[in-house]
Amino acid sequence: MGHAHIGWRVIEIVDLKKNYRKVQALKGISLRVGSGELFAYLGPNGAGKTTTIRILTGLTRPSGGQAYVGGHDVGKEPIKAKRHQGLVPQHVNLDAELTVEENLFIHGRLHGMGRVDIGRRIEELLDYVGLKEKRTSLVKRLSGGMKRRLMIARALLHRPAVLFLDEPTVGLDPAIRRRVWTLIKKIQRDGVTIFLTTHYIEEAEFLADRVAFIDEGAIVALDTPRHLMDALGQWAIDCYRGNEMETRYFTDRESARRYAEERMNGYTLRRVNLEDAFLACTGKKVS
Repeated sequence: MGHAHIGWRVIEIVDLKKNYRKVQALKGISLRVGSGELFAYLGPNGAGKTTTIRILTGLTRPSGGQAYVGGHDVGKEPIKAKRHQGLVPQHVNLDAELTVEENLFIHGRLHGMGRVDIGRRIEELLDYVGLKEKRTSLVKRLSGGMKRRLMIARALLHRPAVLFLDEPTVGLDPAIRRRVWTLIKKIQRDGVTIFLTTHYIEEAEFLADRVAFIDEGAIVALDTPRHLMDALGQWAIDCYRGNEMETRYFTDRESARRYAEERMNGYTLRRVNLEDAFLACTGKKVS
């Protein structure tokens, strides 16, 4: 794929704050994302995920703190910081009346790329995202999954070192979502650092090297998915009492099974997942 090499700290956020009138959308968050890492930012709607991406990509100014991308202060050197990044926003913002190829070509020109380079890159990327046979199709004729893949191709056109994905699979059915996951993993293997926001827990569990839980504008946990889950245990028992469900965690399957058998009411024995860890940290579900 080829991109600029910019040391191990590709993204750095220090005490970042954002206020909208009386609402504190971000309450002084700090984090670092290393080169080649796939970092997931997980939380319910309204937690502050999109606000963080908007600040990192220069679309919103913070109320306090610093944000760096590729070693450049996003507030002071927005153009230099932008050169290193590609963005796939939450909402489809392709030009529906243009073809797949035309959408990509315009993006390349906006990034100051030459025609020959754009042509080569379009060829490469349409193959990469599996849209080669759609190059002359109008965007309005594409399915939801194809539009998402085209947006990812567009974000990669100028060879960014870091890719911001804001809820990249929202509204897609599970089979199509898995196709997009495979593509995201492929992009990471090619050396691109990925910053992903999602409220699909299994997306973060499947894709991320590390995950931050954000809730009400604050980071409540930050670690690998495995560590966050292991802190609770390996196995979970969901016990049903009338309309209530209680979950208990165990380090081994045998003790979980013994506990369940003593209870006799309806129960489910299952593996601990990342949603359990999120609930334990925040007391709420991601939705």
